[in-house]
Amino acid sequence: MILVTGGLGMIGAHTARALIELGHEVVVTAHRRTEVPSFLAGVTVESLDVTDRDAFLALGERHDISDIVHLAGNIPAEDPVGFFRTDMAGLLNALDAARAWNVRRFAVASSIGVYIGRPEIPWHEELPLPSAELPHLIIAFKKAVEPLTTHSLAGTGVQPVVLRIGSIWGPLMDPESPFNPIPPFVSAALRGEQPRPLHADDGGDSCYAPDAGRAIALLMNARTLRHTTYNVSSGRPITNRELADALQAVIPGVRPELLPGRQHGPGPDPHLDITRLTLDCGFTPAFDIAEAVADYVTWRSDNAR
Repeated sequence: MILVTGGLGMIGAHTARALIELGHEVVVTAHRRTEVPSFLAGVTVESLDVTDRDAFLALGERHDISDIVHLAGNIPAEDPVGFFRTDMAGLLNALDAARAWNVRRFAVASSIGVYIGRPEIPWHEELPLPSAELPHLIIAFKKAVEPLTTHSLAGTGVQPVVLRIGSIWGPLMDPESPFNPIPPFVSAALRGEQPRPLHADDGGDSCYAPDAGRAIALLMNARTLRHTTYNVSSGRPITNRELADALQAVIPGVRPELLPGRQHGPGPDPHLDITRLTLDCGFTPAFDIAEAVADYVTWRSDNAR
C-alpha cells in the first residue's frame, strides 16, 4: 500500500488516482480538506495532522505501507517561522515513518523554483542549484527539503525521490490561485467576465494536474530508478496566446484581450526538461493545452474547484 500525504489536495489526489489506476492500494491523509473528489470515491482516507508524530507513526499499525509520497504542506501566513516549523515537523515525521516502516521509496515535493537564478533554459536536474534570492517562503522550504531528505535517508535502504514539480494547474486548484494564472483566467471567462489582459508571447512551464499525478505515480511504480531527483512537468512551455486560443475554442464568444509581445522583453520561457522522467519511467503528457483547457472547463461545470 502506498501512502500519499496531502492526498486530497490537487497534486496528491491526482497522484492517488493514477496509482490506483496502476493497480496499487492507496491510503491518503487529509487534515483541513475533507471533501473527497468524485474521481477518488472509495479511496481510504485517514484524518491526520502530519505534525503529530505519534499519530503519523500509528498509521503503520493500521496499514501495511510500502512507499510514501509526501505532498502535505501549508500556505504561509504572516509568521514565516511558524510556517517553517509546521512544514518541517511534517517532513521529519514522514521521514521517521519511512525509516520505521522500512519503506521501499520515499518521494517528496520540491519545486521548479529551486532553479531560479540559472540562465540555462530548459532547466534540467544536472544544473547546480544557485544561491539566489527566492520570491516565496514555499520555494525556500522546498529547496531545503532536498538535502534534508537525502541525508536523512542515507544508509537506510529507503530510496529518496526528489520531485522538482513544475507549474501545475487543474481540477481541485483554487480557482483564484495566485500561484498559476490559468485557473483565474478560465474562471473569469466562465463568469462571463473579461479575463485579465496578458501579454500574448509571455508564458512558461505548465502541466495539467492529471499528467503531474501520473508522472509521480509512474516514478513510484518503476521497478528501478537511476536517479534521486526528477523534474515533474509537461516538458514544454505554453504561451498566453495558446491559452487564449484554447479558451476561445471551448467557450464560444470569449475574446480574451492579449497585450502585444512580452512584458519583460525577449528571452526563453522558463520550463523544465523532463528527459530523465521520460527515459526512466516512460512518461509523456496526455494533455496539450487545448485538451487540458477543454477538460478543465468540463470539470468546472460541476465542481467549484
